[in-house]
Amino acid sequence: MQGGFLFLVHLIDAFRLTSFSGPANLKGFVSAPKAEKIERRHRLHMTRVRLCFHDRCFDGTASAALFYRFYKEKFDSAAEFGFTGMTHRASQPWTPGLFDGDENAIVDFKYSNSPKVTWWFDHHQSAFLTPADAEQFRNHPGPHMFYEPDYKSCTKLIATVAKERFGFDTKPLEELIHWGDIIDGAQYPTPESAVELTEPATQLGLVIEAAPEDGLPARIIPELAYRPLAEMVKLPLVAKHLEPLLERHRKSIEILRQRAEAIDGVIFFDVSDLDLEGYNKFIPYLLHPECVYSVSVSSSTVRAKVSLGTNPWNQATADKNLASLAEKFGGGGHPRVSAISFDPADLPRARQVARDLAAQLRAK
Repeated sequence: MQGGFLFLVHLIDAFRLTSFSGPANLKGFVSAPKAEKIERRHRLHMTRVRLCFHDRCFDGTASAALFYRFYKEKFDSAAEFGFTGMTHRASQPWTPGLFDGDENAIVDFKYSNSPKVTWWFDHHQSAFLTPADAEQFRNHPGPHMFYEPDYKSCTKLIATVAKERFGFDTKPLEELIHWGDIIDGAQYPTPESAVELTEPATQLGLVIEAAPEDGLPARIIPELAYRPLAEMVKLPLVAKHLEPLLERHRKSIEILRQRAEAIDGVIFFDVSDLDLEGYNKFIPYLLHPECVYSVSVSSSTVRAKVSLGTNPWNQATADKNLASLAEKFGGGGHPRVSAISFDPADLPRARQVARDLAAQLRAK
């Protein structure tokens, strides 16, 4: 009985996504003025949390799910969440009016200097939009702002802070924390294990990154906070995308086999003419294990993207900081993997930058 009640609670939360909602259904049972009065009273006593997370990213979605459960269990079980998936673009990501909660949290995404932000967790080298932002954080870090670039995943960072500083029990989320670290830290034992996508976690990651449905990661966050990963991939809103995406994944292996140029330890390919932005980033190293780096160009309706990566299984000669290379063009990420976002109309420039970076990495 209790499990059924919890499921109902989580299902209700799953529908409260990009905007905050009060008990609007009351208007179907009482007069409109009375319903509005009840709704106002309801809002006065409810903590509203705006949670911004790295969209279309397993670690970003897992980080949001962990924070959601942590906040509910340690601060306010009745808090109402609004979720906003953030995408790296050429333009400023923090739009006016975004931080509309009583609490405003950012996980696995860049720092905002807004005084309205009350929680921040990130682990990327390129966490700050400007040097002024970095200086502000160093001089006046908020009490609930945590930046640790040495962590493999933001999920693990939040879990550590929540457990050690706030006494949060992370045991029920051990599976999610484990896979957040494996997937975002590229800690698979072999290229095959990263590309086969036989584990529920890797299948869910495929849906999160590549499903052709806007807002899907935000919709699954409340469920992911409480369900095992094997159950997550069976949920209708996930399962309906899985088989088509697995077929697309299998085809993408053949596409990259045809298009990838492996020269002097660097793989280059351009799939910007195809719907392949969410391709599996480990395929190039399965096809060309002798290479150390990869550079690629992809595109979507919101950006043209240059991706840079390091072969996790061949790093003996990997001495380039890819985040630093990307920062020169307004991008960033981690030393071993990074990306640059351009306006969709700037695809020709993205292609040229990618070619130039590939040449730079191939230079002895």
